[in-house]
Amino acid sequence: MVTVLINPAGASIIDQFSRVDEHLLFVHIGSARPARTITDTTPGTSTFLREDGEAKPFTWEPFQRSGGNSRRQDTKAKFFPVYIHEDTGLIAGCGDHLPLEVDISDAPAAPPGCIAQWPIKKDGTEACWQLSAPTFRQYLAEGRIRIGRRNARTGRWGLSFLTKGHMAAISNGELVVEGRDETGALIVKNAEGRVRTQVGKTMWTNGAYSATEHGSTLLKKFLPRRSFPFPKSLYAVEDALRYYIGNKPDAVVIDFFAGSGTTMHAVARLNHQDGGQRRCICITNNEVSEEEQGELRAQGYRPGDAEWEKVGICEYITKPRIRAAFTGIDSDGNAIEGNYRFTDPFPIADGFEENVEFFDLTYESPRRVAHNRAFESIGPLLWLKAGARGQKIEEATDSFAVADTYGVLFDLDTSAEFIAKVMQRESVEMAYIVTDDDRRFQLVCKELPHRVTPVRLYESYLNNFEINAGRG
Repeated sequence: MVTVLINPAGASIIDQFSRVDEHLLFVHIGSARPARTITDTTPGTSTFLREDGEAKPFTWEPFQRSGGNSRRQDTKAKFFPVYIHEDTGLIAGCGDHLPLEVDISDAPAAPPGCIAQWPIKKDGTEACWQLSAPTFRQYLAEGRIRIGRRNARTGRWGLSFLTKGHMAAISNGELVVEGRDETGALIVKNAEGRVRTQVGKTMWTNGAYSATEHGSTLLKKFLPRRSFPFPKSLYAVEDALRYYIGNKPDAVVIDFFAGSGTTMHAVARLNHQDGGQRRCICITNNEVSEEEQGELRAQGYRPGDAEWEKVGICEYITKPRIRAAFTGIDSDGNAIEGNYRFTDPFPIADGFEENVEFFDLTYESPRRVAHNRAFESIGPLLWLKAGARGQKIEEATDSFAVADTYGVLFDLDTSAEFIAKVMQRESVEMAYIVTDDDRRFQLVCKELPHRVTPVRLYESYLNNFEINAGRG
């Protein structure tokens, strides 16, 4: 659960604290987890970003452990001496771990000309290092241990090292190695034009998440004189999605309770930032507010009437908002003023290079569907199931039809031609076969390329909507 500051001014509640936050719940299924990003959800607390958005200089990790589990007795193998040449200040090596029952005074002497530096806290408490002695020796050889200047007051040298996280950042290009310094340690810097990624935090306080400024007020730019209760900040949704699909440019996002269309808008923003082809499927009803229902009924209108339906949430808010966002033209037909902000600022009037399709989900007779007499109604669902990319097959034919990513075989007598067409078009990944004959369906399946998933119509389609209650 993440706490988000959505209303810095606070919402007044009688005899209670003023509420300024809401919560985001992230449910992880299987191996799902948030990705590391450069997003600074809590300004001023970033490990790698300054408040002005510039990268902080790279710093090494202190070699002596601090905080919890930093005492000598908290570790079994990380209390050992680091040997340092007294005259040169270079690391000569290290000794072995000293068991807890052995006092430092009984430890082996340091090599000639060297000083043994033990992990000791400022108050004299025995502490521990971050690594074991064998790992220290390995890191030293690899240039992953660095020694600083000697502190004239304490007589100790500063020791630091490169963590596994640092090495991962080097591997992915966020950090670069520019050789070794005079002590043998690697010279590591931020990569030019790159900012290191970080793990997200559970408290988001960025001003971008204000639901008033970047939710309600922003929505009015797209839909003048129209209102929607409590729209989310566009940038809060964008950043929430970034943790899971920021590194997946071909992701499919399903918003099964869409309201003002913020999720689809945020997906378009992500695509604009990296040239991705993420798709978003929004599902909503066309509910009319309780107040408007009373007014409409008083005028003699009922659900299904044109006057009623045109002020429903989908027709009045969701569709117009998405059209306005994608085209840069508001619901009044005017170019939208102002710019997007934060991660990717650009004129709102520029719109997005996106396509959008709007569908109405209707009730269809199973008998009409089974007899291939309702294809125009279910055709969009077949396109969605096939990935919602490219051309749609909108009408039934006497033979077959093949689009960019899927095909439909209406007449089994033309299966040879259908299979040839599918094999020729390598982008096809799904084939719908209209038949009630199990044997002939299997014969067609055997001839299809392995990359193509066969789906039987209309049995497979209808089974998705059957209710198991009352069976057997």
